[in-house]
Amino acid sequence: MIQKLEKVLYTAEAHTTGGRDGAGKTSDGALNVVLSSPGSNKPGTNPEQLFAIGYSACFIGAMKAVSSKLNIKVPDDVAIDAQVSLGSINGGAGYGVAVKLTISLPGLDGAKKKQLVDTAHQACPYSNATRGNIDVELVIA
Repeated sequence: MIQKLEKVLYTAEAHTTGGRDGAGKTSDGALNVVLSSPGSNKPGTNPEQLFAIGYSACFIGAMKAVSSKLNIKVPDDVAIDAQVSLGSINGGAGYGVAVKLTISLPGLDGAKKKQLVDTAHQACPYSNATRGNIDVELVIA
Protein backbone atom coordinates (compact mmCIF):
# COMPACT_ATOMS: atom_id res chain seq x y z
CA MET A 1 0.00 0.00 0.00
CA ILE A 2 1.38 3.39 -0.97
CA GLN A 3 1.64 5.89 1.86
CA LYS A 4 0.09 9.23 0.84
CA LEU A 5 1.06 12.53 2.45
CA GLU A 6 -1.77 14.20 4.31
CA LYS A 7 -0.06 17.58 4.36
CA VAL A 8 3.15 18.63 2.62
CA LEU A 9 5.51 20.34 5.08
CA TYR A 10 8.49 20.82 2.77
CA THR A 11 9.60 19.86 -0.73
CA ALA A 12 13.28 19.59 -1.65
CA GLU A 13 14.16 20.35 -5.24
CA ALA A 14 17.36 19.14 -6.91
CA HIS A 15 18.71 18.92 -10.43
CA THR A 16 21.12 16.10 -11.32
CA THR A 17 23.05 15.42 -14.51
CA GLY A 18 25.34 12.60 -15.57
CA GLY A 19 24.18 9.97 -13.08
CA ARG A 20 26.79 8.51 -10.73
CA ASP A 21 29.57 10.36 -12.54
CA GLY A 22 27.79 13.70 -12.80
CA ALA A 23 26.73 16.51 -10.52
CA GLY A 24 23.75 17.58 -8.47
CA LYS A 25 22.55 20.81 -6.96
CA THR A 26 19.56 21.99 -5.01
CA SER A 27 17.30 24.77 -6.25
CA ASP A 28 18.23 27.00 -3.29
CA GLY A 29 21.98 26.56 -3.89
CA ALA A 30 22.60 25.10 -0.42
CA LEU A 31 24.02 21.89 -1.90
CA ASN A 32 26.13 21.61 -5.04
CA VAL A 33 28.06 18.35 -5.36
CA VAL A 34 30.18 16.48 -7.83
CA LEU A 35 29.19 12.80 -8.01
CA SER A 36 31.41 9.78 -8.56
CA SER A 37 30.89 6.03 -8.47
CA PRO A 38 31.91 4.22 -5.27
CA GLY A 39 35.46 2.91 -5.52
CA SER A 40 36.29 4.99 -8.60
CA ASN A 41 38.75 7.19 -6.68
CA LYS A 42 37.39 10.17 -8.60
CA PRO A 43 36.58 13.40 -6.75
CA GLY A 44 33.05 13.68 -5.45
CA THR A 45 30.52 11.89 -3.35
CA ASN A 46 28.03 9.17 -4.22
CA PRO A 47 24.33 8.52 -3.61
CA GLU A 48 25.03 6.02 -0.84
CA GLN A 49 27.03 8.59 1.13
CA LEU A 50 24.29 11.18 0.68
CA PHE A 51 21.67 8.64 1.78
CA ALA A 52 23.74 7.77 4.88
CA ILE A 53 23.95 11.41 5.94
CA GLY A 54 20.31 12.09 5.12
CA TYR A 55 18.96 9.06 6.99
CA SER A 56 21.12 9.61 10.09
CA ALA A 57 20.29 13.33 10.28
CA CYS A 58 16.60 12.59 9.85
CA PHE A 59 16.72 9.86 12.51
CA ILE A 60 18.28 12.25 15.04
CA GLY A 61 15.51 14.72 14.19
CA ALA A 62 12.91 12.01 14.76
CA MET A 63 14.39 11.19 18.18
CA LYS A 64 14.19 14.86 19.11
CA ALA A 65 10.61 15.08 17.82
CA VAL A 66 9.36 12.14 19.89
CA SER A 67 11.47 12.79 23.00
CA SER A 68 9.03 15.17 24.68
CA LYS A 69 6.18 12.66 24.39
CA LEU A 70 8.39 10.07 26.05
CA ASN A 71 9.78 12.49 28.65
CA ILE A 72 13.31 11.56 27.58
CA LYS A 73 15.90 14.24 26.86
CA VAL A 74 18.02 13.53 23.79
CA PRO A 75 21.66 14.09 24.81
CA ASP A 76 23.38 17.08 23.19
CA ASP A 77 26.15 14.76 21.99
CA VAL A 78 23.82 12.27 20.27
CA ALA A 79 25.50 10.77 17.22
CA ILE A 80 24.81 8.20 14.53
CA ASP A 81 27.36 6.30 12.49
CA ALA A 82 25.52 5.30 9.30
CA GLN A 83 26.53 2.61 6.85
CA VAL A 84 24.73 2.28 3.52
CA SER A 85 25.85 -0.79 1.61
CA LEU A 86 25.33 -1.24 -2.14
CA GLY A 87 25.08 -4.79 -3.44
CA SER A 88 23.48 -7.14 -5.88
CA ILE A 89 19.98 -8.59 -5.48
CA ASN A 90 17.82 -11.11 -7.34
CA GLY A 91 20.75 -13.34 -8.26
CA GLY A 92 22.70 -10.45 -9.70
CA ALA A 93 19.83 -9.16 -11.84
CA GLY A 94 19.66 -5.85 -9.98
CA TYR A 95 21.10 -3.74 -7.20
CA GLY A 96 19.90 -2.79 -3.73
CA VAL A 97 21.00 -1.08 -0.56
CA ALA A 98 21.07 -2.02 3.11
CA VAL A 99 21.39 0.35 6.06
CA LYS A 100 23.00 0.05 9.48
CA LEU A 101 22.60 2.91 11.96
CA THR A 102 24.76 2.75 15.08
CA ILE A 103 23.13 5.17 17.52
CA SER A 104 25.04 6.72 20.43
CA LEU A 105 22.96 8.24 23.24
CA PRO A 106 25.47 8.98 26.03
CA GLY A 107 24.05 9.27 29.53
CA LEU A 108 20.76 7.43 28.93
CA ASP A 109 20.06 4.03 30.44
CA GLY A 110 19.43 1.04 28.18
CA ALA A 111 15.64 1.00 28.53
CA LYS A 112 15.30 4.70 27.66
CA LYS A 113 17.66 4.32 24.71
CA LYS A 114 15.60 1.45 23.31
CA GLN A 115 12.29 3.23 23.86
CA LEU A 116 13.58 6.38 22.16
CA VAL A 117 15.09 4.53 19.20
CA ASP A 118 12.04 2.30 18.68
CA THR A 119 9.64 5.25 18.82
CA ALA A 120 11.81 7.37 16.52
CA HIS A 121 11.99 4.48 14.04
CA GLN A 122 8.18 4.61 13.76
CA ALA A 123 8.20 8.40 13.22
CA CYS A 124 11.26 8.92 10.99
CA PRO A 125 10.35 9.61 7.33
CA TYR A 126 13.38 7.64 6.09
CA SER A 127 12.41 4.66 8.27
CA ASN A 128 8.86 4.84 6.97
CA ALA A 129 10.10 5.04 3.37
CA THR A 130 12.46 2.07 3.72
CA ARG A 131 10.37 -0.18 5.99
CA GLY A 132 9.63 -3.45 4.25
CA ASN A 133 11.76 -2.47 1.24
CA ILE A 134 15.38 -2.78 2.41
CA ASP A 135 17.26 -4.25 5.33
CA VAL A 136 17.62 -1.63 8.08
CA GLU A 137 19.59 -2.55 11.20
CA LEU A 138 19.48 -0.31 14.26
CA VAL A 139 22.31 -0.77 16.75
CA ILE A 140 22.20 1.06 20.06
CA ALA A 141 25.75 1.81 21.19
